Amino acid sequence: MTIVVSVCVGLVTFAAGFWVKLWLGRRQLAGAEQRSKQILEDAGRQAEAARKQAQIDAKELLQNVRQEFEDKTKDRRHELSQVERRLHQREELLDRKLEELDRKEKDLAERTRQLATRDQGLKAKEDEYGRLLAEEKEKLKVVAGLGTEEAKQLLLSRLEQDCRAESGMVIKRVEEEAKRDAQAVAKKIVVETMQRCAAEFTVESTTAVIQLPSDEMKGRIIGREGRNIKAFELATGVDLIVDDTPDVVTLSSFDTMRREVAKMSLERLMSDGRIHPARIEEVVERVKREFDQAVTAEGEKAIAELNLQGVNPELSKLLGRLRYRTSYGQNVLLHLKESAHICGMMAAELGLNQRLAKRCALFHDIGKAVSQEVEGPHALIGAELAKRYGEPPEVVHSIEAHHEDVPPSNLYAVLTIAADSVSGSRPGARGDTLEAYVKRLQALEAICDSFKGVAKAYAIQAGREVRVIVQPDQVTDLEAISLSREIRRKIEQSIQFPGQIKVTVIRETRAVEYAR
Repeated sequence: MTIVVSVCVGLVTFAAGFWVKLWLGRRQLAGAEQRSKQILEDAGRQAEAARKQAQIDAKELLQNVRQEFEDKTKDRRHELSQVERRLHQREELLDRKLEELDRKEKDLAERTRQLATRDQGLKAKEDEYGRLLAEEKEKLKVVAGLGTEEAKQLLLSRLEQDCRAESGMVIKRVEEEAKRDAQAVAKKIVVETMQRCAAEFTVESTTAVIQLPSDEMKGRIIGREGRNIKAFELATGVDLIVDDTPDVVTLSSFDTMRREVAKMSLERLMSDGRIHPARIEEVVERVKREFDQAVTAEGEKAIAELNLQGVNPELSKLLGRLRYRTSYGQNVLLHLKESAHICGMMAAELGLNQRLAKRCALFHDIGKAVSQEVEGPHALIGAELAKRYGEPPEVVHSIEAHHEDVPPSNLYAVLTIAADSVSGSRPGARGDTLEAYVKRLQALEAICDSFKGVAKAYAIQAGREVRVIVQPDQVTDLEAISLSREIRRKIEQSIQFPGQIKVTVIRETRAVEYAR
């Protein structure tokens, strides 16, 4: 019985342990399944995140590749457009050269044809001359019954007599012309001699000497292949002379305002140290603007010196411009101030208004400030300017009457005429040579400016050369050659000049780009 109970207890214990182990195993299996499911879910989430990140990275990579491709494509297109533009320019140049060659071939063919025609005409004339000579010989033989040698001697004697008669007539005509022109030739010789005697005065009035800090500065002013000096002359219209004189360069121009601008510009460039074409143009433009202010200050200074009030600023500016102009070698502004003082003293003696008299004399030559730009006598031009800027009627009338273009009708006009004469006729005030010289140079520039397409014209080298700058969009290279010939022809027909004048036509095209 005890054994049975023990067996039963053992079986129960074994069954209980088995079921406990089985329950524990199932519980562990359920926990393992739960952990594996959690791991699978975590792995899925990580895979999804990795997939999304991979998509983002792929999009960024694709965008970068696309941007890089677009940049390269843009650069390539830019390079291709530049190449196409250069090719187009070369094609245009080749077309122009081909047109020029065709024109030259046509000209050559035309000249060849003309020469052939001329040769044929000469040959026909020679044949006609031979025929006439043979007929003359035959007639001489028939009429005179002479032989060939006798007829030849007779013909030569007749020709000799005719030539002597004609030569006598020519000699007589030349002698008569020489007698008739002797006086004019003598006057011309005397005038040329006087001009040579006045050469030193003319040079002093048309040149300015610039002192250099060192002789090395000459090379910097000239620049590589002369580009700096060319840019300076083009920008200022003044001839820059660099010679063997140590530490000195010379500015030459008949226009004193241009010469003063060029002098100030060159001094500023030397002090700055940066000398190249772009800097030269920048400095010249800046000096021109500052020079306008200095001109106005000169006019205001003259007005203050004479103690005048109520002068229009535009008149002050025009008055200042006369500081840089001469009339027969006399500075016009100094002449005006001198005339004003003289006129004021005469008005005081007569018991007239001194300030009004000074005002009349001060502005009597104001028209010369714009006489190069406006057609007409400077007296009438000046009267119109004074009237426009509110000057009193006495001043306007004195200006228009000081050369008796209008008869003087009041005492102020008469005093202005007298003061002008006294100031201009005093010893050493004026010389006729410089005025004629300046007018000739101004006429040269006016002739060049009259042609279509001319942007600027400068007379340099004391009138021995004129440089004409044309607008490249209106004048081609071939037309520039033709333009130089037309200007040369018009100069020969319009003015008289000693020696020769060189006509230089400059056509310049600039292409500017900025690298950033």
